[in-house]
Amino acid sequence: MLIGQIKEVVRHPVKSLRGENVQTTKIMDYGLYGDRSHAYVDDTKQGNFLTITQFQEMVQYKAKFVGEESMEDYPKVEVITPEGKVFDWEDQELIKEMESKSNRKISTREYTPSHVPIGPIAVEHILLATDASLDKLNELWGKAEVDLRRFRPNLLISLEEKKPFIEEEWIGRRIKIGAEVELQFVGPCKRCMIITVNPDNAERDPSIHKTVIKERNNHFGVYASVVKTGNIHVDDEVHLLD
Repeated sequence: MLIGQIKEVVRHPVKSLRGENVQTTKIMDYGLYGDRSHAYVDDTKQGNFLTITQFQEMVQYKAKFVGEESMEDYPKVEVITPEGKVFDWEDQELIKEMESKSNRKISTREYTPSHVPIGPIAVEHILLATDASLDKLNELWGKAEVDLRRFRPNLLISLEEKKPFIEEEWIGRRIKIGAEVELQFVGPCKRCMIITVNPDNAERDPSIHKTVIKERNNHFGVYASVVKTGNIHVDDEVHLLD
């Protein structure tokens, strides 16, 4: 059954930095090609990953791949700072800037396309959201337009039938995207303080999290595991399988 089309494909080459919208990429066993394949490590916290939870200004740094996708090595990763400067993600000037702002000692960790990067991916392979749910949350919050980037989904589905939060009814079922990819919905995404951080200015507004807790039992979006790998494109049809 046709349920919609892929409206946005977003991957995050560096965990907790702003992601990049892409028109096409691959779905690997671990999720989107290169998603959370690089990470900054908080050496002041026994080697835990540095995230927006500890350093909320991370949302203002954008990471992107530069070059062709390869199965041997990931393309070069560039980071664009809030001031618009462009660095290699491991550039010491960039790391020193982030260390100064976060008051933490930072190192880097990198995975490869052949190594499933379980570490930086918190729960499941892929996070999905729908346009109808986003629109409804706008209505429920009633304060400002909700920026989808707060929720950091990999895929945004534009639904044929605009029924908010219907994706939660599909948990346990599979979808087919385009000609190749199959995913299985495995559970709702439980939200944390990260959604309170404005992606543009890194300022916090707890009211949006309070709304999600009150109105949606602290859930927004659904996790999916990869059943069949393949290529994915913006505008691919999404079918719910029997």
